[in-house]
Amino acid sequence: MSGTDGAAEDRISLLGLRAFGRHGVLDHERRDGQEFVVDAVLWVDTRQAAATDDLSLTVDYGAVAGQLAAVVSGEPVALIETLADRLAAMCLSAHEAVREVEITVHKPHAPLVQSLRDVTVTIRRSRA
Repeated sequence: MSGTDGAAEDRISLLGLRAFGRHGVLDHERRDGQEFVVDAVLWVDTRQAAATDDLSLTVDYGAVAGQLAAVVSGEPVALIETLADRLAAMCLSAHEAVREVEITVHKPHAPLVQSLRDVTVTIRRSRA
């Protein structure tokens, strides 16, 4: 990824954020809910923040974590693809410094007959 001046942008990663949600196609998923895990990678040019040691010039990952958890805990959706898209949109709209975002939603307790460790959807979105 390249910034507007051609310089490579940095990444801020939030990995393994756990939050309870009621997402899924099946009635019991909506009723009982389950834990979801979110990984978010934010592409941000951190040079000014690093040079000035100023949090306002980068992304407050504590704020992002709280916002991601609120989306997961919020309005239920049928698909984790939809959830991932909502998470990406929040990162881009709420944080001006974020130029691109990659979101992975893990659904480790997906109700499947087969035994799996995890089911994930990964999306990548950027500013238009």
